[in-house]
Amino acid sequence: MALYRPIADHAVLVEFGTAITDDAHAQVLALDQALAANPCKGFREATPAFVNLLVDFDPVQTDHAEVEAHLRRLADHPLTPRTPATWDVPVCYENAPDLAEVARGTGLSPDAVIAAHLAGDYRVYLYGFAPGYAYMGGLPEPLKLDRKTTPVRGVPAGQIIIAGTMCLITTLVMPTGWWIIGRTPTRVLTGDAARPFLFDVGDHIRFHRVSEAAFEALP
Repeated sequence: MALYRPIADHAVLVEFGTAITDDAHAQVLALDQALAANPCKGFREATPAFVNLLVDFDPVQTDHAEVEAHLRRLADHPLTPRTPATWDVPVCYENAPDLAEVARGTGLSPDAVIAAHLAGDYRVYLYGFAPGYAYMGGLPEPLKLDRKTTPVRGVPAGQIIIAGTMCLITTLVMPTGWWIIGRTPTRVLTGDAARPFLFDVGDHIRFHRVSEAAFEALP
């Protein structure tokens, strides 16, 4: 059963569980889709995450009780979540700064690290931390590592980074404590105000390997 929590004076947080499961995330996506089709009065924005949906509203037009009642009605008659898109993302693993260290930390060879990464079943669970940072679950268990003890500055956009059970494509020059195992020409930030992010939450990602020469030739 979902829990509804007031947040400040302008939002309601709908929680579908405390553990990350496919069922909880499916309920998040279904309510998000239903709300997009039938928004509440004063609706501003909905932000889906692993197991919850944050619904932001204009407190001048409505209040927590009215928004919660609307969300409960939608939850009683949820839409079937849309069929997620699957994106094919090229990755060059050559000269990745942390590939050897990840291999040592996991007890795998560099080639085995690459094979394990390519075998992952990735899904976009949420956007967070920085613009376009799509947190992708599904990193294979053998690649699970804690973050670095000291972040690295000046990491460019387009890096494939991993930590814990997550994988991510960097979108800006920023510091990171995640492990850099490859790079891609795919840009998650589109520059299109109508669709600023390439992926939708719930989409699936498949990585395929390209050589450095092929990477340099990609647009």
